[in-house]
Amino acid sequence: MPPKKPQAPEPRPLIGRVGTNLKVGIVGLPNVGKSTFFNVLTKSQAQAENFPFCTIDPNENKVPVPDERFDYLCEFHKPASKVPAFLNVTDIAGLVKGASEGQGLGNAFLSHIKACDALFHMTRAFEDDDVTHVEGDVNPVRDLEIILDELRLKDIEYINNVYDKLFKLVERGGDKKLKPEYDTVCKVKSLLEEEKKQVRFCDWDVKEIEVLNRHLLITSKPMIYLVNLSEKDYIRKKNKWLMKIKEWIDTNDPGAILIPFSGVLESSLIDLDPEAKKEFLKEKGVNSALDKIILQGYNALQLMYFFTAGPDEVKAWTIQKGTKAPGAAGKIHTDFEKGFIMAEVMKFDDFKELGSEAAVKADGKYHQRGRNYVVEDGDIIFFRFNTGGLKKK
Repeated sequence: MPPKKPQAPEPRPLIGRVGTNLKVGIVGLPNVGKSTFFNVLTKSQAQAENFPFCTIDPNENKVPVPDERFDYLCEFHKPASKVPAFLNVTDIAGLVKGASEGQGLGNAFLSHIKACDALFHMTRAFEDDDVTHVEGDVNPVRDLEIILDELRLKDIEYINNVYDKLFKLVERGGDKKLKPEYDTVCKVKSLLEEEKKQVRFCDWDVKEIEVLNRHLLITSKPMIYLVNLSEKDYIRKKNKWLMKIKEWIDTNDPGAILIPFSGVLESSLIDLDPEAKKEFLKEKGVNSALDKIILQGYNALQLMYFFTAGPDEVKAWTIQKGTKAPGAAGKIHTDFEKGFIMAEVMKFDDFKELGSEAAVKADGKYHQRGRNYVVEDGDIIFFRFNTGGLKKK
């Protein structure tokens, strides 16, 4: 008999909340353009005034995730209902130096950040005498350090409280069951206080990640850096701060994504119809950065989606990466997961290339998958299930 194929190792659990109703928050100093960006992103009317702390309660909204595959399926099926995937975005009021100790409206804002699962960290690289800067002058590298330091200090305050409680139980009380959690908390405390690093910069094993996920520290959240440029600088793709910001991120948060954009430019596009917008951007020789920002925010949450598609509805169903077929079926209805039989799967690229479901089947690219199948981004799926054996409540 041929040897059994070795089973692929189970993927490590993700740091953060489990679920699909996750959200990304916008953080930064006051007056860097957060609320203007939120308005453009969500086409809502959050306040955007030229003074600190105008956004006191976090504004939340849903933003459709742009996807040419979804657009193609809608054009193909011309369904009665179209439901794209959505990114949940929260605009959080500006933090200032000392926010971790309650400066400005710091403590409330930091609690709003803790409720988010990923962060857009916005910094300002535009000069404008009409828009005051809380630190007196424009210096985005300094601003990045201020925000990251405040987030780290807030985590230190939180983890010290956890440490004190565990110390009494483990070191003094001899509680062996809590020893693994205590060891992880000691590691976090050392990382934040002595090494002055963010939690996400460290390698964690499975057991440590389980502990981290009980505490959901701010500095464990993935971060995408947004640089707000003037319209002129964005169009000419030049700004004296861009290279300095890139060098700082490469040194302090290697691998993190940096996206320049212009809040002023994006604001001028908000009321244009698609054709006028396309013509405007062509004339300026640039692209809007919004689609890229939304997609990167969605990816940072470790989310993806599969499609169900037909003449009644085309819908993108959000799941976390690594979800198996029964769990994906459960997103549609819990009975689909309980009575799961199989998933009939075709890849979007095959569907588009061959032109129809029948053609995909004829070409042998329409597959039946069992309960161990890990759903891939953009799969088009039809679930077979049996609810006959399920008990009615």
